[in-house]
Amino acid sequence: MATSTYPATGGIVDNTSAATFIPEIWSDEVVAAYQKSLVLANLVKKMAMTGKKGDTIHIPKPVRGSANAKVENTAVTIQNATESEVQVVIDKHFEYSRMIEDITEAQALASLRQFYTGDAGYALAKQVDDDLFNLGKYFGDDNGSGSDWIHSNSYNFSGSAGIEAYAADAVAAGDVFNDAGFRAAIQVLDDADVPMDGRSFVVPPSLRNAIMGVDRYMSSDFVDGRGVKNGQIGNLYGIDVFVSSNCPIIETAAQNSAGGDVKAAILCHTDAMVMAEQQGVRSQTQYKQEFLGTLYTADTLYGVKTLRPEAGVVLAVNG
Repeated sequence: MATSTYPATGGIVDNTSAATFIPEIWSDEVVAAYQKSLVLANLVKKMAMTGKKGDTIHIPKPVRGSANAKVENTAVTIQNATESEVQVVIDKHFEYSRMIEDITEAQALASLRQFYTGDAGYALAKQVDDDLFNLGKYFGDDNGSGSDWIHSNSYNFSGSAGIEAYAADAVAAGDVFNDAGFRAAIQVLDDADVPMDGRSFVVPPSLRNAIMGVDRYMSSDFVDGRGVKNGQIGNLYGIDVFVSSNCPIIETAAQNSAGGDVKAAILCHTDAMVMAEQQGVRSQTQYKQEFLGTLYTADTLYGVKTLRPEAGVVLAVNG
């Protein structure tokens, strides 16, 4: 879609196509559309903070303690304080703006307003999810470089019966989703002592089709009719499965021999990543006399960071 930078004249909705916009309705509908469009952001640890862009949020990262035997007539054993912290910089500020001319005289078109508010919510939610997906580069033993998707917690399905460590141009056309491979990915989290409760599996649409092609996953154990979250399609081995078109491309078709794009599916626990919001979705309006119209802007301010890199696994899959 073509865009323009205010105060340029491109991108203005004139009174032949505008609706009667009520700011309160605009704000509520943008927030609703934003919340409806989020997938990965609903599956990570979220913290609401106050402040401004550029602030750093210090999030404690406690280390698990251990149970100690209590000996009669002796003092209890005090756990050593070995907590570290994760610093999240609030450095991501994104906006979505529209100029609506002569809105007080325009014919009321609720469908047009709903398109703009839905589009604003979707665009901002997509950006948030994109930033969180990109944190998959920092899982495992990456040590914070995030230079690529190759690390100790990145794998690809091997043939039709397992997984193997991911490497560039390692995914072949015959490397498809399989039950043994998914169980092996689960074991990676098990071996890292990641709690079972709070795990999620986010896949691209192509992998959803592959999963649904496996007979056992079309039973009531997979699709059980429960109320679901945004993008949720079922449950595998107690892990909720979600589909998202935002799963990133980690190899284009030109970069591999798989015959198509390779995308990242994410298996993670809630504590794998953290999102700190200084400001949720905010909607503002201002009348611009030079355009005889109203400028509507929706924006959000936040920061994201890997919290527990051992609690996430990347599965490179044919996209």
